[in-house]
Amino acid sequence: MHFDVAQIPESEAYKLLVSTVVPRPIALATTVDQQGRVNAAPFSFFNAVSSRPPVVVLGISPGDPNTNGGGDGYKDTARNIRDSGEFVVNLVDEDLAQRMNICAVDFPTGTEELALAELTALPSAGVKPPRIAQSPVSFECKRIAGMSLGAQSMLEVGRVIHIHIRDDLVDPKRFYVQTDKMKLIGRMHGRGWYARTSDLFLMDRLTPENWRDGGR
Repeated sequence: MHFDVAQIPESEAYKLLVSTVVPRPIALATTVDQQGRVNAAPFSFFNAVSSRPPVVVLGISPGDPNTNGGGDGYKDTARNIRDSGEFVVNLVDEDLAQRMNICAVDFPTGTEELALAELTALPSAGVKPPRIAQSPVSFECKRIAGMSLGAQSMLEVGRVIHIHIRDDLVDPKRFYVQTDKMKLIGRMHGRGWYARTSDLFLMDRLTPENWRDGGR
């Protein structure tokens, strides 16, 4: 089935996109506004795009004009990143899922989502926004670029300057992370479907030589 995106409503193109690009990692982003208030919101248009330097991106959709108080159509997260140049990405595991879902509620601007979700803020090492104690991994980020995608949708690019990983998940001498023990979740289709990352399989990396030998 072929769909010409220019000929279908944006809402239908959205459904086709998010129902096929799955699973998507989730960034529970913390930011601070100009009044010093902490905002927390999850985003699944998120990924790492570079390791040299380490860079992550957030895709942020337009805000609800009835709840986002900036009057500019942008979500609080996008506005705070634009104004401060800083944000923290907190990854979401199975234990954090329900409280992440509370942070997804479209509360009015100025709402302290961390308090409502009973999440603990910890000081960051190099940015003003706090990291979340319950998150297994947090990336402190400095904004290096931003791009308007139209209709108040934003792409924010951040350089990772500090990485926090829960002690039981990493060997600091070898920089080895026990990824399977993180139990991260991913965003799936629809409004409420998520995936676990516990059903894994392993494939060896092929060289040209063993590919020619039939993949052995």
